[in-house]
Amino acid sequence: MTGENITPMLNPSAEPTPAKRPLLSRQLLTDGLRRLPALIPDLLLIALILAIGAGFYTARNFAINTDINTLISSNLDWRKRDNQFGEAFDRDRTILAVVEAPTPELTGAASKALAQKLSDDTRNFESVQQLGSGEFFEKNGLLFLPLAEVGRLTGQFEKAAPLIEIMAGDPSIRGLTGALETGLAGVKRGKVNLDSTERPFNLIAQTVENVLNTGSATFSWRELTSDKPLSDSDRRAFIEFKPILDFNALEPGKDATDAIRQAASDLNLAGEYRARVRLTGPVPIANEEFATVADGAVVNGIGTVLVVLFILWMALRSPKIIFAVFVNLFIGLSITTAAGLMMVGSLNLLSIAFAVLFVGLGVDFGIQYSVRYRSERFKGDDLRAALVQAAERSAVPLSLAAMATAAGFLSFLPTDYKGISELGEIAGVGMLVAFVSASPCCRRC
Repeated sequence: MTGENITPMLNPSAEPTPAKRPLLSRQLLTDGLRRLPALIPDLLLIALILAIGAGFYTARNFAINTDINTLISSNLDWRKRDNQFGEAFDRDRTILAVVEAPTPELTGAASKALAQKLSDDTRNFESVQQLGSGEFFEKNGLLFLPLAEVGRLTGQFEKAAPLIEIMAGDPSIRGLTGALETGLAGVKRGKVNLDSTERPFNLIAQTVENVLNTGSATFSWRELTSDKPLSDSDRRAFIEFKPILDFNALEPGKDATDAIRQAASDLNLAGEYRARVRLTGPVPIANEEFATVADGAVVNGIGTVLVVLFILWMALRSPKIIFAVFVNLFIGLSITTAAGLMMVGSLNLLSIAFAVLFVGLGVDFGIQYSVRYRSERFKGDDLRAALVQAAERSAVPLSLAAMATAAGFLSFLPTDYKGISELGEIAGVGMLVAFVSASPCCRRC
């Protein structure tokens, strides 16, 4: 070793090299928390001001986006292709109205009336289209049938031409009677097989009997001219609606579905056509799913509050401390909500769950600090000393728990699942808010 290296070691007057100090030591943290009791009035005033400001900001800017398609980042390659496919074949934002009536004629009339009434409603609908019916299919419907089926139908029309001419000229009971007379005359001349008239005469007889017995009946010309009974699909019609959705509402398509139901009621489809209208498709199904969130929300909210109060009572056994922790919990929730809206703009169906996480985890900080305070207060009747000792003994454990929990939530940030990412961002900040607000939550008990 050289002299230059030995001299500092042998010289007692040489100043030792100062060691690096940690940025945040345990002593610094506990000293800061020791001063909290003296600052309680000021802290409470600040917390109250922040809570009022946060509540005002939340009331003015609260928004929720219920569009599930925004839960995943739109910058992903597969997501871009999915969006392009959705724009070209938009089937996820449709309402399908199913119209059913006793006969195909009544079904068609009811469906046409409903479609015509709502086709001018540009406030709730982008487009209204009758599927498998309408003017186009009335003129060209036969072209979509197999060739053999078209030949069979045209053959039936050719045989029934005399009857059709009579009914077309006089579509009334008198015309029907004339058509029946013509049919019987054909049987008498041997041009019409008697067995082939069995089904039409039975249908007409059944209709007349229903009128005499019940005062009302339905009759289908389509069934009369067909060689087989009508199926359920023959009595059913579909109308496709493309609604204008409001994703700021809990039920984005509620206005559109309400408009359809109101139009069916105004047209008196049940009375005029004996028709029933039901709604299906992605939008009505999503509306029902979102509606379940609101169903029982008040009861569930009250139940949650009671459960939290019960847990606090079992842990603390002091009404004053329970009230302080409970108020502190809602102050923290108000601040976290406002901070979340500032960060993400609007909540989504997943990020809104931060409130449940905040209540479930945030209340633990108040419980831990309050239990430690009660323990210290039991040892002596000095309020200030008990608060100081509680702050000193719980500072490191609570700060470690808060940072670990916040880090766990913030680890969601890198994911492309936007709903989870925003949930982690808000919940992580919420854990820090819960920790900061929990320390001075005790007052004299």
